[in-house]
Amino acid sequence: MQGNEIQSRLAENIKRLRKEKKLTQFELAELSSLSEGMIKSIETCHAWPSENTLLQISNALKTDVYHLFLPVSSSVSLKDSIHAQLKKAITERFCECLNEIMAELE
Repeated sequence: MQGNEIQSRLAENIKRLRKEKKLTQFELAELSSLSEGMIKSIETCHAWPSENTLLQISNALKTDVYHLFLPVSSSVSLKDSIHAQLKKAITERFCECLNEIMAELE
């Protein structure tokens, strides 16, 4: 999976979860202590959120960070072992992506 696919999945999941909770971008921004512009930029794949920003959004949506990276069909009722494997794989890939981005900035 490429970085842009991960970013698209993240954007789709944030938007879907926000709408499921009947929140506007402005309301999610307020709940997560972020700007509305930041939420819009993430949902439209114009910005890649920092780890802290992801935590703020996941807390505001009352979900774990790794749920933001799951395929929509997989986000419902996963077995514990599969759940743990997915969490580990997503975390590892997320760290790889961040390391690649940091290396490019150096």
